[in-house]
Amino acid sequence: MYNIEDQQTNCLKVSSKSSPASVAGAIAGMVKDQVPVEMQAVGAGAVNQAIKAIAISRGFLSPVGIEIACIPSFADIIIDGEYRTAIHFSIKAQYLPGVMYETSYED
Repeated sequence: MYNIEDQQTNCLKVSSKSSPASVAGAIAGMVKDQVPVEMQAVGAGAVNQAIKAIAISRGFLSPVGIEIACIPSFADIIIDGEYRTAIHFSIKAQYLPGVMYETSYED
């Protein structure tokens, strides 16, 4: 189980009103920058949006030689003083051999 104390500042919080395409863009950007991606969703609608975002981001990343995998787990969180159970998604990237990746940007 993913514990609330383990949360990182780069954990994406997904709600039922989140745009899957926007979340997917955030995931793809973080993966391309080699930043660890963690997501958290509470409720069926939020989990649905998170899963759609993962699928869309895979579509962004696969053509450039990056495959992603999702590792779901439960997380105990506190919302408005109440304990809730969230679904925590850890996104892992696999960079395919023979593909050059940009890790720095020129201004």
